Amino acid sequence: MTMTDFDILGIGNAIVDVLAPADDAFLDREDLVKGSMTLIDADRADALYGRMAAGVEASGGSAANTLAGLASLGARAAFVGRVRDDDLGKVFAHDIRAVGVAFDTPAATEGPGTARCLVMVTPDAQRTMATYLGACVGLGPDDVDPEKVAAAEITYLEGYLWDPENGKAAFRKAITCAHEAGRRVALSLSDAFCVHRWRGEFLDLLSNGAVDILFANESEIAALFETGDFDTALQAARALGITAALTRSEKGSVAIAGDEVHVIDAVTPEKIVDSTGAGDLFAAGFLFGLTRDLGLARAARLGSLCAAEVLAHYGPRPQVTLADFVAGRY
Repeated sequence: MTMTDFDILGIGNAIVDVLAPADDAFLDREDLVKGSMTLIDADRADALYGRMAAGVEASGGSAANTLAGLASLGARAAFVGRVRDDDLGKVFAHDIRAVGVAFDTPAATEGPGTARCLVMVTPDAQRTMATYLGACVGLGPDDVDPEKVAAAEITYLEGYLWDPENGKAAFRKAITCAHEAGRRVALSLSDAFCVHRWRGEFLDLLSNGAVDILFANESEIAALFETGDFDTALQAARALGITAALTRSEKGSVAIAGDEVHVIDAVTPEKIVDSTGAGDLFAAGFLFGLTRDLGLARAARLGSLCAAEVLAHYGPRPQVTLADFVAGRY
């Protein structure tokens, strides 16, 4: 493989998260499905925000969180995502650059504002999300630079971005550019409800060689193969012939590729505070391991360590340097 400018190029929604505590009764009153992500419009976002408890603002977005984790591990990372030239857009751009991720997608000068995700965290550390996509829907194929994709060892795609047609076109262009350059493509399924919306199209991508590396949690992989049995879903994923990392919360993870199957224990912090970003940071560790040729088992172990760090505090991004946090532990 030739030298690359980036280990990972991520494409996804550029979002500022607002995290606040909530109880199950609040979720019921707001008609929100616990543990899921619901798309909402601007008016609903304003109304829900007004009823939430005092919260903490933090730059987020699934793929962006993964890249922040990768940069904290020492990887060369870049992000493609659309913000508006408003206050939240400036916050997002500052935060992702400050952690060492290259980000130069031009901000929109008109149209919807920067996306925000209202994250309700219940006492069991589950997060329920209501997302206003805003400027994210403007991201399209023109934002995908073929030279930049060719310069990345792996292009990482966030399943959430499959919802808008522009985002779907951007994904398809990125996949084509990556494979023409002999690079790999990774896909995160993002959310079981996202899988339900696009199951057939995701299966087409996974079956026709468009995706080389898959990330999914237990509910997402079950939704993809329409089964309530994890082992059945696991065998179906194996049959795709790709590399896959399947996370199972406290049950750990399973990493597969060809005849390789590795079951990895979860790494649990002393106290689990908030699960927001745990899957994103698992992906960061796993992708870092792949780019460093650590092998599937060590890559998954590294993913579990990175997830453990973010589980121990509010917010979807690491609060310590992950390279130091994981040193000597995988």
